[in-house]
Amino acid sequence: MDTRQLQRDTSLPTFRRGLGANRFRPAERPRDTKRTVRRIIKVYMRQKIALFLAVLLTSATSAISVSIPYFVGKAYNAFDIVTGKLDHPLLFRFLLIIGLLYLSNWIINTTEGVLMLRVSQLLVRTLRKEFFDKLQKLPLKFYDTRPHGDTMSRVTNDVESISSTIAQATTQFISSIITFTGSLVLMLSLSVPLTAVTLICVPLIIGLTVFIAKNSRPHFIGQSRNLGALGGLIEETIMGMRTVKAFGQKRRILSEFSEINADLTRDSYMAQVWSGLMMPMFNVINNLTFTLVALTGGLLAAGNGLPVGTVVSFLNYSKQIGRPLNNVAGMFNTVLSALAGAERVFEVMDTEEEAPDRENAVEPGPSISGEVEFDHVTFGYTPDNPVLHDICFKVEPGQTIALVGETGSGKTTIVNLLTRFYDVDSGSVKVDGIDVRDYKRDSLRRLFSVVLQDTCLFSGTIMDNIRYSRVTATDDEVVAAARMAHADEFITRLPDGYGTFISGSTDTLSEGQKQLLAIARAVLSGSPILILDEATSSVDTKTEKDIQRALTRLMERRTSFLIAHRLSTIRDADVILVIKDGRIVERGSHAELMAKRGLYYSMAKSQGVTEDSA
Repeated sequence: MDTRQLQRDTSLPTFRRGLGANRFRPAERPRDTKRTVRRIIKVYMRQKIALFLAVLLTSATSAISVSIPYFVGKAYNAFDIVTGKLDHPLLFRFLLIIGLLYLSNWIINTTEGVLMLRVSQLLVRTLRKEFFDKLQKLPLKFYDTRPHGDTMSRVTNDVESISSTIAQATTQFISSIITFTGSLVLMLSLSVPLTAVTLICVPLIIGLTVFIAKNSRPHFIGQSRNLGALGGLIEETIMGMRTVKAFGQKRRILSEFSEINADLTRDSYMAQVWSGLMMPMFNVINNLTFTLVALTGGLLAAGNGLPVGTVVSFLNYSKQIGRPLNNVAGMFNTVLSALAGAERVFEVMDTEEEAPDRENAVEPGPSISGEVEFDHVTFGYTPDNPVLHDICFKVEPGQTIALVGETGSGKTTIVNLLTRFYDVDSGSVKVDGIDVRDYKRDSLRRLFSVVLQDTCLFSGTIMDNIRYSRVTATDDEVVAAARMAHADEFITRLPDGYGTFISGSTDTLSEGQKQLLAIARAVLSGSPILILDEATSSVDTKTEKDIQRALTRLMERRTSFLIAHRLSTIRDADVILVIKDGRIVERGSHAELMAKRGLYYSMAKSQGVTEDSA
């Protein structure tokens, strides 16, 4: 059923606690970074062969990068400072080696980059598909209690942030480890004193990284959270723009937008400020290290016979040894954003799905008669707040039952339990004598045709939208269903008739026309149980009478549930149930209830409906 319809039942839980920008912000929860990292690694492992090749290529290019300063130093040593002689063959050999190393490094690095980009995009495609598949399996409660914009942000922005981690952080981390380890080994083999001087930068970089990460992480998390909140507000405002303008709420909407936008700007600004401090500070540390190595190397070369080429190698290593640490620290911007996004993605992926079908669940047979029974049903959307209390009634095959009562009395909740959008807390709901929980859920829902007050249309042609209830229907069957619903007349007046393209998010059709299409969709379904929730609320009086005649034919030999506020539309129902505060307080036909002079009688009189009026 349409989520907007469910939200009209005030007994339903809601994430909104009054209006205001905060209604779109998800609640804070503890962050488990280690667990998130482990799950991301499992995601990487889905492309383990390609990832293994990428790791090999990264290792190769890192090893080459480490070896280049070593051979540069050897090339300098081809020149004898004391005698002034130059060993040309030796210099040429080292220059050739250095040139080949640079060329190989470029080729391998390019190949590895392309490979990792492909791996990351394949994994993101898989994650998006799994996320969307998960959305189809989640219970309706998930959508009733969460802002849609936040969910959309998770499947787009947050999944994409994981891609950035895969493409950048993984290879950089591996490269950094190999580069640091290789540089350290070669430096130790050349000069232990100069190695000690070069490593002065390590504790400085680590301390700076820890300090900046501690201060920037909350802002990256806030940035992700506020981005989802902003998306939710934008989506809601666009969908309700007509209402916003009609009630003159432009200033309030702008104020809410400004509030969230300001929070997003603040978190984004502070996150970038903290992360932006890294590179300037690292450059200071690197330059300091370079200066110390140059001074120490000059002293050792002048007083202890240290080859000049070795000093040159160390000057290169002084820049290179800090680069892996710089890269790892610089990745915190991407990593923190990705972890915050990944946690939000995995939060949805870990949400409990609809209860699985029971082990011996059965398919409804082709001869389902449509008998429905509620047997001492009690239910609440939250455990401590029951909405329905000991509901008992039975509907014979082909009967029409009407549910009436004040808004929030539980009428829609009864339909939700019948269609198994929610499961009862106690008691049972039966179709043809079998508990609905003993049917396979997808097969059970094919037993129902639903017409809601708020019609949901999808992007496509009118023909496609009517055929949505039975995709195998022929064009002739679609047209016949439209004629029965009295929709054919306005459809044929459209420029492209049944081929007219519509979008569920636009207002190219009136509410009444959308409702006629919904009724045509239900007609085409041919399901044995029909649910009509204010099915004629958006049409004029003349059209309503035409639809009523069509619905009379539609309801023949079908079990029908009518939810209505206008009692004139349900007076011919076989049984009318009057619901108040989650309890059935009256039941009977229109004439019987009018004779009782109870709650139904009061409601009917207030609407000008008498025992004889239609």
